[in-house]
Amino acid sequence: MTDGHLFNNILLGGRAGSNPGQFKVYSGGLAWKRQGGGKTIEIEKSDLTSVTWMKVPRAYQLGVRTKDGLFYKFIGFREQDVSSLTNFMQKNMGLSPDEKQLSVSGQNWGGIDINGNMLTFMVGSKQAFEVSLADVSQTQMQGKTDVLLEFHVDDTTGGNEKDSLMDLSFHVPTSNTQFLGDENRTAAQVLWETIMGVADVDSSEEAVVTFEGIAILTPRGRYSVELHLSFLRLQGQANDFKIQYSSIVRLFLLPKSNNPHTFVVVTLDPPIRKGQTLYPHIVIQFETEAVVERNLALTKEVLAEKYKDRLEESYKGLIHEVFTKVLRGLSGAKVTRPGSFRSCQDGYAVKSSLKAEDGLLYPLEKGFFFLPKPPTLILHEEIEFVEFERHGAGGASISSHYFDLLVKLKNDQEHLFRNIQRSEYHNLFNFINGKHLKIMNLGDGQGATGGVTAVLRDTDDDAVDPHLERIKNQAGDEESDEEDEDFVADKDDSGSPTDDSGGEDSDASESGGEKEKLSKKEASSSKPPVKRKPKGRDEEGSEKRKPKKKKDPNAPKRAMTPFMYFSMAERGNMKNNNPDLPTTEIAKKLGEMWQKMTGEEKQPYIQQSQVDKKRYEKESAVYRGAAAMDVDSGSGGNESD
Repeated sequence: MTDGHLFNNILLGGRAGSNPGQFKVYSGGLAWKRQGGGKTIEIEKSDLTSVTWMKVPRAYQLGVRTKDGLFYKFIGFREQDVSSLTNFMQKNMGLSPDEKQLSVSGQNWGGIDINGNMLTFMVGSKQAFEVSLADVSQTQMQGKTDVLLEFHVDDTTGGNEKDSLMDLSFHVPTSNTQFLGDENRTAAQVLWETIMGVADVDSSEEAVVTFEGIAILTPRGRYSVELHLSFLRLQGQANDFKIQYSSIVRLFLLPKSNNPHTFVVVTLDPPIRKGQTLYPHIVIQFETEAVVERNLALTKEVLAEKYKDRLEESYKGLIHEVFTKVLRGLSGAKVTRPGSFRSCQDGYAVKSSLKAEDGLLYPLEKGFFFLPKPPTLILHEEIEFVEFERHGAGGASISSHYFDLLVKLKNDQEHLFRNIQRSEYHNLFNFINGKHLKIMNLGDGQGATGGVTAVLRDTDDDAVDPHLERIKNQAGDEESDEEDEDFVADKDDSGSPTDDSGGEDSDASESGGEKEKLSKKEASSSKPPVKRKPKGRDEEGSEKRKPKKKKDPNAPKRAMTPFMYFSMAERGNMKNNNPDLPTTEIAKKLGEMWQKMTGEEKQPYIQQSQVDKKRYEKESAVYRGAAAMDVDSGSGGNESD
């Protein structure tokens, strides 16, 4: 739409927490989209009932009320925005925003205004605070003059907030004139009954439909899933979650390939919270072939008036289809199914691993979804580029049977999907290329297609990987292929990535030098080894290593690699934050952290390594000079004898 006004960095206040986004108002209504993707709110002009302005700390707030009783607060407007938006709404939308004032006196004595499902406490003509009665879980009388409200706190309403409102109590004296009592009811009872008629007190509300014993992978457990008119409830043995339908962003129905289970994912914004852990995705696993029959606890009048063409009286079919249809009808959320991608086995996903967890990577029409753990949704619009890598290019053993896929986001975050079968390469590459996503080359930075194909077409496991070669070349000098005898590595350090890649591949690339030497080594691999002076190890690697000479205690200590400095700096923090983590896992996580770091982040450790390298070169020169003097003096002594 061409007409209207656009505003950035506007916060969505109220029940959804504070999330910056883009706000647009036009002649047909208004819309708000969360920055970086996620929740989107669209309100048509015909659904608006009132609009208000209020001066809040450091900004102005626009309050919007809809016919459904919902109230949205958009915060972050400037003073000059108030007049321009007010004029636009009056001329193009036929709305005249009212102006409200915020009470900052701190008084706790005033009146109550209930409009729709919003309760506002007024001090004189100014607003002190307001709460949504849809968030009330229980309300009861305390004595004859007090009304207590209890709120839901373990759901999405508190997902983004450190503190949550637990309860609120109103004292209503018998002399109150706003809520007039009589001989049988006090003024407080009149207020309580008024709130009961509006509040979302679910103790007496029957679920529309219930699914028992459903396996949920995150948050893990078996739950009874109840679908109500305005929320869904997950009831387990240890946890109980209530999730407002307004928090559901999208539903995903994703079958497993050659597997008797199907994923149904409920994506939330904001997420539910369990302790300090946030769950933006509820991953439900259904048996694919299970058939159920359910009757909805809704009258024909309600179905005809509120859910016409959205719900039916009863359903019979596969359980994941029935569940998705009912939840979509009640919540209004859209459903995403697999798109055009097919794997080499005609499935909807490819097997891979993320953060040492095996799972399935679903290439969808507008993004990628990794399931089941950790559930990771990546939208195409968030991607800076993707990069195909030879499996093990970070320093581990290289295999031509698998490859890795690196996804770099525009916010510099990276996701590395490992252990994808080589046979999936062509289908995955063609799909990604068809979505016009930028594909980075591993080696020389030329055309993406040629570079990726060159890396993956070689069937020789011992072929030189350009990405690995680039890492090795950054390490430095001839001596980098020798082992550091002074650095005693823990068991968990084996296989950790280092800048000099001091493994078997280092001898093939570093000591061999040019291509001629590499080819000579390969040609002579079938012949008996020629007796020659070894340089740290023999041709076959470390398996047939000759006994080491006793180390000279006067020899200088070898220079440490950048990864060693990084590991020394971070190992203590890793152990403190994860006291129960085995040492092997600590080294593994340190290696993953190092691989994901940018060149700028590695620079301090590289500089430390370069300084140490210069120190080693100087000490080595002095040591070699002293050793030569000892040899000369020793030779002279033999001659005199």
